[in-house]
Amino acid sequence: MNLRQLEILRAVIRHRTTVAAADELALSQPAVSNALKTMEAQAGFALFERVNNRLFPTAEAMALYKESEAIFALHAKLESRVRDLRENRSGHLALVATPPLAYSIIPSALSGFLRRRPETRVFFDVRRYEGIIEGVLSRVAELGFALGLTHHPGIAHEVVHTGEMVCVLPPQHPLAGKPVISAADLSGMPFIGLERGTRLGEAVRDSFARAGAPFRPTVEVRYCNTACVLASAGVGAAVVDPFSPRQNGGHGLVVRPFTPTTRAVAYMLWSEAEPLSRLAKAFLNEVRKESALLERTAPHQQHGAESD
Repeated sequence: MNLRQLEILRAVIRHRTTVAAADELALSQPAVSNALKTMEAQAGFALFERVNNRLFPTAEAMALYKESEAIFALHAKLESRVRDLRENRSGHLALVATPPLAYSIIPSALSGFLRRRPETRVFFDVRRYEGIIEGVLSRVAELGFALGLTHHPGIAHEVVHTGEMVCVLPPQHPLAGKPVISAADLSGMPFIGLERGTRLGEAVRDSFARAGAPFRPTVEVRYCNTACVLASAGVGAAVVDPFSPRQNGGHGLVVRPFTPTTRAVAYMLWSEAEPLSRLAKAFLNEVRKESALLERTAPHQQHGAESD
């Protein structure tokens, strides 16, 4: 007895007439009657007793009805699962990101993404650049997010945001009133530099070299977020990515464009070995939306204004 036959049997038991069962199942009455005859012939015993144009299920039919409950409950669960997958409402998604993106653009994107998909479960880890590459290549994470990118075989990528490094200063800093801060402006002042050998650290050093300005940091840190915290405390100025100053309410910092222009490009990464899941594609769309919002409120469009 196949699933369709069981469905007809159950409908007839509920309604006690082939006409009503046919209406529920969008079938013709003769089709239901013929299906009952076929089922009885296959089973080798009667399924209904016919009294005054009504069909009363036999004990054997009721036994089949009860046994089929689990089948139809599983079928309903499967249909619900298919709907969830079609609408990207459930599943598992693993993400890794470097700190500037992990603490800025990703949380906002993740909030909207999960609000519409309460059944989805996400693994999210914050790593250095090398850890992002390793996580994506090993498939520990389906998507990775990082600032800057060196070509890596097996990794596909898309630019999610192109921005510029900015200068952050405490409100009382002597340079806080300038609309744009140059590398030369920072010469001789307390300065928080990014660690030598890191991608952003080398980019800032190169910008000072291009300007012919000496690079002599008072304090050297690994992460831009750390530099923002120290700048907020009055340790000095810092040149950081455009994402980090937005963390923790902006740290009370003044954010200014920095010259010479130093690009900070955010990438989303995934393995070329497997196609992206529907969930991953949906999350990428959320990140694109957040990137567009960030572009509209970037510091270089707010000359003379403090960060939010």
